[in-house]
Amino acid sequence: MSTAQTQRTPLAAAHEKLGARMVDFAGWWMPVQYKGLKEEHTNVRRNVGLFDVSHMGEIRFRGPNALPTLEWLTTNHVAKLQKGQAHYSLLPNFEGGLVDDIIIYCLEPNADYLVCVNASNKDKDFAWMTKNNKGAEVTDESARWGQIAVQGPKAMELLKRVLGAEVDALKSFEVKPFEKWGGQLLFARTGYTGENGGEIFVPADLTEKLWFELLEKGADLGVQPIGLGARDTLRTEMKYSLYGHEIDDTTNPYEAGLGWVVKPAAKDFIGKGPMLAIKEAGLKRQLIGLELTDKGIPRQGYKVLSPDGEEIGVMTSGTLSPSTDKAIGIAYVAAPYVALGTPLLVDIRGRSVSAKVCETPFYKA
Repeated sequence: MSTAQTQRTPLAAAHEKLGARMVDFAGWWMPVQYKGLKEEHTNVRRNVGLFDVSHMGEIRFRGPNALPTLEWLTTNHVAKLQKGQAHYSLLPNFEGGLVDDIIIYCLEPNADYLVCVNASNKDKDFAWMTKNNKGAEVTDESARWGQIAVQGPKAMELLKRVLGAEVDALKSFEVKPFEKWGGQLLFARTGYTGENGGEIFVPADLTEKLWFELLEKGADLGVQPIGLGARDTLRTEMKYSLYGHEIDDTTNPYEAGLGWVVKPAAKDFIGKGPMLAIKEAGLKRQLIGLELTDKGIPRQGYKVLSPDGEEIGVMTSGTLSPSTDKAIGIAYVAAPYVALGTPLLVDIRGRSVSAKVCETPFYKA
């Protein structure tokens, strides 16, 4: 059961009503699964799934100093965002490590931005942003918003039924406001599964109403509510980083394969010097995908070994892929071992299990 300290999303009662198995996740009372991880995962790949992501944090930046503040706080080039555009970015610390990974939504250039942050980091992120603010009006709006992700090959058909045909005009990483039931929703073509679809930011008091409308109008499309278990296997198949697994306060973004959202030529930002110094000195480790070639499942924290048994890295995530039926994992390994096809070993509770470096994403939608 949830405790007095556990926070409940606007959909917590709906999950309980629908028979979800609930757990405490990052201080939130969340559904880990409904019908079962594999069925839910497969349904997102084949039909459409609904995810409660209302636990994510929403922080608003407004005013004439919103843009200079976000440029200083983040690695990607915020000034390039036009109205209705979004991008993935990183929140670095002064050592060049990562406070969090985020998405920035431009609602009005130079004046109004919504930043979505990880649930477990929300308070830390807000304190960091406030401490390093350059004069923006920074507000934690997390309690104001619910958030529902609609993901899968049939997601856009469902979204058209609920929000209207104009959702089809939005491209990846675009965002648009919609009026519904007297409230303003924001719909963004973003997601964490590798599938088509998007995410809806909805006023907290309208979240449950929207959830049940999506379930009702998507019944013939095979819509299902999806728990945290399948959310994790879906993102692992795509090799999407998860804070606390692939990235943390000590991670250099270049070794994590996230250099594509670091724009040092465009601007100055927190931690830029140390971040680039590590890259220029030559990366000592890199994030790779691996596939077991023997029986076992790699899990976070398991040691990765060279063929002769030398410890050369560590698993950050791992699972039995429901889409491919292969044991897959994400790991940091020493630079000499990152080439595709390189044979490796994973120490699974004292047993050395054969593996190899493989192409990612593990699954192509």
